Amino acid sequence: MRILLTGSSGWLGRHLAPLLIADGDEVVGLDVAPGPHTNVIGSVEDRPLIGRVMRDHAIAAVVHGAALHQPDMARYPKQRFIDVNVSGTLAVLEEAVAANVNRFIFTSTTSLMISAAIREGQGEEAVWIDENLAPVMPRNIYGVTKLAAEQLCRLIHDQHRLPILILRTSRFFPEEDDQAHQLAISGTNTKANEFLNRRLTAEDAAEAHRVALRRAPELGFGVFIMSAPTPFAPTDVAALKRDAPSVIARYFPDAPALYARRGWDLPQSIDRVYDAGLAERVLGFRCRTDFTAILDALRRDAPLPFAHDASYISPQELVRVEA
Repeated sequence: MRILLTGSSGWLGRHLAPLLIADGDEVVGLDVAPGPHTNVIGSVEDRPLIGRVMRDHAIAAVVHGAALHQPDMARYPKQRFIDVNVSGTLAVLEEAVAANVNRFIFTSTTSLMISAAIREGQGEEAVWIDENLAPVMPRNIYGVTKLAAEQLCRLIHDQHRLPILILRTSRFFPEEDDQAHQLAISGTNTKANEFLNRRLTAEDAAEAHRVALRRAPELGFGVFIMSAPTPFAPTDVAALKRDAPSVIARYFPDAPALYARRGWDLPQSIDRVYDAGLAERVLGFRCRTDFTAILDALRRDAPLPFAHDASYISPQELVRVEA
């Protein structure tokens, strides 16, 4: 299968392309920055370019991962998010229809599900977040544009019956959290904690896209949260908000000692939990790396099963700076 992968030089693209190639697929990578799996340098805003790539390479499937992301809000005006995330997505969708593409995977984000109230930790309980959360009220331009792009995907599916699966990925970036200056714990400690409720590895994110490509024609349309399976249950939400360490110790009795040996801190309060159960039940995908894997690495003094790189800079930013 010949697959157009937009955002091929990015963090997801560099993990996904080798998986698809190993499957025997041909990957045509498109990105604004060069990379080992990028064949075409260009933007998704360039509709004529997208159309030519679709036709010239006889594209059969699309993974649309190119976007401006949350860290880009400090560097770009709102209009750029609309141009890339909304107009660019529409261009790729419509050119895919024109080229008779037979499946389309859209990389979205759980960030669009986080309202200002959730971000501020309002309420007495953690928010249990699955695909039925409503109303969806994104708190920033990143979330607004990704939600708009999701709606375009739904519209194109309804109008043209193009099989489209939307993957709302939780955090898998390697760099520091955008709120790192407010956190009193290290970046690796923060990422480890997030496997309890809001993170997955880049490897699992890539594998989820690989699975979605195979299942899209059968499923037709779907929206799925992609995150490491949480150990918690909906009945834990009040206790998680009030005293997260006690809940964690109930599920993982040796976690406090393992963390103490590393000089880490467990989260004192958890304000949200992403439930990826629908992806497991319907898509047939479950992340391999979860909090149990984190603790196992700590027990064995083994390398942590996730990437942390405080110096990471996205390829598109390197290109912009060099220009």
